[in-house]
Amino acid sequence: MKTFEIMICGAGIVGLTIARELISRGHKDILIIDKETEVAKHASGRNSGVLHAGIYYAPGSLRAKSCLSGNFKMKAYCKEKGLPLLESGKVIVAKNESEIPTLHELYDRATANGAKVELIGEEKLSQIEPNAKTCKQALFSHYTAVVDPRAVMNSIYNDLLQSGKVTFMLGTSFITAKKNNLIITDKGEISCGMFINSAGAYSDKVARHFGFGEGYQLIPFKGIYKKLKKDKADMIRGSIYPVPNIKNPFLGIHFTRSAIGDVYLGPTAIPAFGRENYGILAGLDSEAFSIILRDTILFMKNPKFRSIAFEEPRKYFFSCFFNDAKELVKELSPDDIESTPKVGIRPQLVDIKRNELVMDFLIESDDKSVHVLNAISPAFTSSMFFAEMIVDKYIH
Repeated sequence: MKTFEIMICGAGIVGLTIARELISRGHKDILIIDKETEVAKHASGRNSGVLHAGIYYAPGSLRAKSCLSGNFKMKAYCKEKGLPLLESGKVIVAKNESEIPTLHELYDRATANGAKVELIGEEKLSQIEPNAKTCKQALFSHYTAVVDPRAVMNSIYNDLLQSGKVTFMLGTSFITAKKNNLIITDKGEISCGMFINSAGAYSDKVARHFGFGEGYQLIPFKGIYKKLKKDKADMIRGSIYPVPNIKNPFLGIHFTRSAIGDVYLGPTAIPAFGRENYGILAGLDSEAFSIILRDTILFMKNPKFRSIAFEEPRKYFFSCFFNDAKELVKELSPDDIESTPKVGIRPQLVDIKRNELVMDFLIESDDKSVHVLNAISPAFTSSMFFAEMIVDKYIH
């Protein structure tokens, strides 16, 4: 039987940055397992690559505390390693006058969180992002940037391998846990002093084997993207976002110039029926009924979820997707847009007792295990600082 000081379940951005931080503190006997045969197979490798800048998050929340510091640390890492990095900032535009108060609230939140932001008029907006349009005012975020998430993940993975202090067992599935951190996998039994659950979309299921995560369930939302054709990519310099409904955890369809020059539109936030339901039917399994039941209960009891359920599925239709995107820019034709295979699943934690979407990171722990239950956006941005917080507070 193999024995390790620390075992991490999940080879996404949270798991890998925690391992990186542990190494920096002198730990040298770390195992990372993942059911996939490669790192970043799911959300960590499928996200837009945007490094957020603390604009959206309630001051005092874990997301607010970790976002901006994580942004700076990730930028510094990309520069050190020579990884793609686009420091273009982003603009948030208002479709009509009714959205201007929310724009001002975002300004207040961002300022409280230490972000560098400006409320700008239409003339300055046209200088920063010529094709963007807004009603009277827009918000410009200086610190927002874009990275290549797969390049970042592969770089951290190689760092960990080269350290000689981390062992990877990819293609290894967690099955259950017994007393004294005896972990049962499909590759045999493994003993560890500390177990860290960073299993992403499956973290609630893993946590229950340790007596944690009770009263919570992760439900998936599907993010579909489209892309500007290459000869139209110059229409967008950086990122153009709508004013979001800040009571919901999703930011709406937006334009993002990637770190390698492609311009993506999206993502949607369509309720999905499987934790890996990337296609119409692909990724559906025996859990689909449980997810549909939870979605139904939320639909009946939670007005915020009900608005998402009414609004988002229509974006499967190109005309609706296009119309949402067109509201953000002066010029856009359906012929400018092409399909892309890029699609992601965002797992969203639900408090099933209150039928509420959990709007912040959530961690549960004891002296033998730590469970990251809700690594929602901006988890990729926050990851390096978030890892410091976890090691400081939970690892002895």
